[in-house]
Amino acid sequence: MELRSAHGLVLRPFDDGDAPAFATAARESVQSVGRWMPWCHASYTQRDALDWFALCRSSETSGTAFEFGVFGADARELLGGAGLNLINRQHALCNLGYWVRESRQRRGIATDCAATLIQFGFATLGLSRIEIVVAQGNEASVAVARKAGGLLECVARNRLLIHGTPLPALVFSLIPGPTVNPGAAPGDARP
Repeated sequence: MELRSAHGLVLRPFDDGDAPAFATAARESVQSVGRWMPWCHASYTQRDALDWFALCRSSETSGTAFEFGVFGADARELLGGAGLNLINRQHALCNLGYWVRESRQRRGIATDCAATLIQFGFATLGLSRIEIVVAQGNEASVAVARKAGGLLECVARNRLLIHGTPLPALVFSLIPGPTVNPGAAPGDARP
């Protein structure tokens, strides 16, 4: 399955041929992505990427996640990854995650991916709630959650374990219907 974003990005499942580019993108992004996502480290290998791709395929088969590689409009350059994961069918909800390689950050890629996956989650998967959980201090991801229309519901204590340390996280929610600008929404519980 392949998705196209409003701005022409290609979101598609990883194939094994993407492993070299994925490993390179991970190693390039240690300073920005690795700070918040421990899987992204300086010794990330093609084998690590292949293991991740196998887990992605297994999760898609079981219906618990849909993880995508994010590529430029020509579908060649790997820009990052994004997905809907921790899918809970009983309650029709999931988590939305995203990352963009360091050399391509601050170009709207994560926001474009989030919008595409939100639409996919509601229209195709029939979800009724999507959460974006961001470690407190990760301002770039907070900005994406807000631009995507996420409503800040709370700061959850010890919500994420990053590099062995429990950290509070901001929990944003999205539900089907008109997008609300959470920056102006009453009740947006800013930390």
